[in-house]
Amino acid sequence: MSLRPSKVVALKYEDGRPVEGKGVGRKLIDKVQETYHSELDGKNFAYDGEKSLFSAGPLPRNKLEFTVVLEEITSSRNNGLGSPGGDASPNETDRKRLRRPYQSKTFRVEISFAAKIPMQAIANALRGQESENSQEALRVLDIILRQHASRQGCLLVRQSFFHNDPKNFADVGGGVLGCRGFHSSFRASQGGLSLNIDVSTTMIIRPGPVVDFLIENQNVRDPYSIDWSKAKRTLKNLRIKANPSNQEYKITGLSERPCKEQTFVLKNRKDDNGEEAEVTVYDYFVNTRGIELRYSGDLPCINVGKPKRPTFIPLELCSLVPLQRYTKALSTLQRASLVEKSRQKPQERMNALSIALRNSNYGSEPMLRQCGISISTNFTQIEGRVLPAPRLKVGNGEDFFPRNGRWNFNNKKLAEPTKIERWAVVNFSARCDIRGLVRDLIKCGEMKGIRLEPPFEVFEESHQFRRAPALVRVEKMFEEIQAKLPGAPEFLLCLLPERKNCDIYGPWKRKNLAEFGIVTQCIAPTRVNDQYLTNVLLKINAKLGGLNSILAIEHSPAIPIVSKAPTIILGMDVSHGSPGQSDVPSIAAVVSSRQWPLISRYRASVRTQSPKVEMIDSLFKRVSETEDDGIMRELLLDFYTSSGKRKPDQIIIFRDGVSESQFNQVLNIELDQIIEACKFLDESWSPKFLVIIAQKNHHTKFFQSGSPDNVPPGTVIDSKICHPRNNDFYLCAHAGMIGTTRPTHYHVLLDEIGFSADDLQELVHSLSYVYQRSTTAISVVAPVCYAHLAATQMGQFIKFEDASETSSSHGGTTTAGAVAVPQLPRLKENVSSSMFFC
Repeated sequence: MSLRPSKVVALKYEDGRPVEGKGVGRKLIDKVQETYHSELDGKNFAYDGEKSLFSAGPLPRNKLEFTVVLEEITSSRNNGLGSPGGDASPNETDRKRLRRPYQSKTFRVEISFAAKIPMQAIANALRGQESENSQEALRVLDIILRQHASRQGCLLVRQSFFHNDPKNFADVGGGVLGCRGFHSSFRASQGGLSLNIDVSTTMIIRPGPVVDFLIENQNVRDPYSIDWSKAKRTLKNLRIKANPSNQEYKITGLSERPCKEQTFVLKNRKDDNGEEAEVTVYDYFVNTRGIELRYSGDLPCINVGKPKRPTFIPLELCSLVPLQRYTKALSTLQRASLVEKSRQKPQERMNALSIALRNSNYGSEPMLRQCGISISTNFTQIEGRVLPAPRLKVGNGEDFFPRNGRWNFNNKKLAEPTKIERWAVVNFSARCDIRGLVRDLIKCGEMKGIRLEPPFEVFEESHQFRRAPALVRVEKMFEEIQAKLPGAPEFLLCLLPERKNCDIYGPWKRKNLAEFGIVTQCIAPTRVNDQYLTNVLLKINAKLGGLNSILAIEHSPAIPIVSKAPTIILGMDVSHGSPGQSDVPSIAAVVSSRQWPLISRYRASVRTQSPKVEMIDSLFKRVSETEDDGIMRELLLDFYTSSGKRKPDQIIIFRDGVSESQFNQVLNIELDQIIEACKFLDESWSPKFLVIIAQKNHHTKFFQSGSPDNVPPGTVIDSKICHPRNNDFYLCAHAGMIGTTRPTHYHVLLDEIGFSADDLQELVHSLSYVYQRSTTAISVVAPVCYAHLAATQMGQFIKFEDASETSSSHGGTTTAGAVAVPQLPRLKENVSSSMFFC
């Protein structure tokens, strides 16, 4: 493998202004290669589309300058060409305008030498000697893959590539399509250099007439019902083609007035007074250009110009071009539709990947050949082990052996059932036979060992408040509860009218947990059967301090290492606002085990932090010489009081949702805070740490050779495809019932405790069986799942305004200064250590 010299590219217009538009770069570099082939010694380039360029071996000089002419540029920069609509002959204004965006179609390309990247670094990385060079060398290979896909006309989303093929599109509603493509990237593994390829899906806008998209997006019947302020936000920055010129533009906004009223000055037409005439856009297109407009006259025009130089095109002449990403958050229905339509059984997925690899035709890529890389067409063969499911304890000390990652409570009692004496039912206008529901719930509880007394009262929402705002409805309901109940209930069962995204949920939870300290369970009963009621009771029992099942090794206690010395297990996660929202606070949640030697009971601490910040910044928060208001203090003190006044000697941390580039930050920022919090409580206390990252957002999948089924639950892989040096393994703890199982990739960043590989894998596997909400093994350890649930639930406490008003729908961010992050309310003491998130 030879050297890849790295270059810095500067793209400029003839007059020296830098080129800012995206997409022009690749065309310019291709043109340089084509025009100056011999001056470049026939060298091929790998270009990242921005400032980095790589060649196989050195170029003739360290600094090169080229002049290139592009024949045709379809970019937002030509939005002023021609009068509105594009293909009229340029008049005086247009000629002035032409000198603005593109003074001409001539460009200067400067290429300067930056560094040499020895591809030998990859071979060193495969031997476990990772370096910045090896990371950079792998990046070069990934850039080659991106460039290869770009030349095939693909939409690029990081290392995922999407072809414009309607066979790959699935309608998910609202004018949005799921577009299936594939992920492709190189990685160093124990088995050598690997190409990681997987099916990938992104969301795109339905191409075609803009008006059809808007009608579908807003779910209205005709163009006259469209909400134009909403449409303006949705359309901003999307690209369209205008009829009949077929010219491509970027949408900058909408006209203030309808097409028949929106005017502009037409320079070469004079009015009766000899002044330059003002004409309407409608009149210009219909009478001057002779283009028939059927319905656009009364609708706003699309603006493709600059703020001070608008260029208007009637709506019906505009069509959205293909392969434009939709970056807003999907609705619940859209997400459900996407999941259903993008599922693939293992065999189907394997076939799709084989076809994708064949169609990619990487063998024809000269840059890969020059790097000495050829790609096998076969899947990597690996060996895995299947860990046996842990034995569980249910009620009356009875043993239970899960089969295929599942179990049930038929004719069985819960391990530690609770007794519920003071409770009531609250109905927010849900249509339901409440008396029947309560009767069945009490009966089902009895069979599981839960003693449920009849409810004190059923509170029905008054008709007059049904249409009131959520906060008012919750307030009024609590006024009634306080008036009728003699004291605070232990528990409230709340019936909601909608199953998902009910706006009462957040205010209701906040009122109960933060203001009154009442445990509550929300349900939206549609199909009520024994299974449904059992699942509801599992949640209620866990919230009220009971346990549904526990591990036999936890009961004995005989968990390797964990049972021998006081050990706290933490699950940490940060949830962010959806992509279009740039000013919604991120929510950090940490859950911790309590009552050692148990590892099935947890509590949570949740805080807000600055938007899109991944590292948790409130683990240690010193507010004075003697005070720490951080998350860890709260959790460590709870462990101490619930575990017989013992401090943990061992702290096991499971961190979710960080990429490899952030691993060091977890150790340097988060672990440091945790150590500080420990020292602040007791200077002489030095617990040992185990830090593990749990990743689900990766592209490695496993298939069974000779079987169409998913790999069995408990499958663990810790060789060949794992990291050449780091301690990592893949675990499929759950039974993949639909689609293809996604394994969890666990990375051990630090182990001061000294676990053997087998003991650690057993512990991680066991922690997939202590999730109290279900009777199945789950795909990632329970503490991580709980952290995610706690962040999601408490995030509903503060309904953050939709930030898409201020940020563009295409990944834009606000330019406003740093805003104070709203704080979450603290939970009442009597529920703060409960599993309220269950």
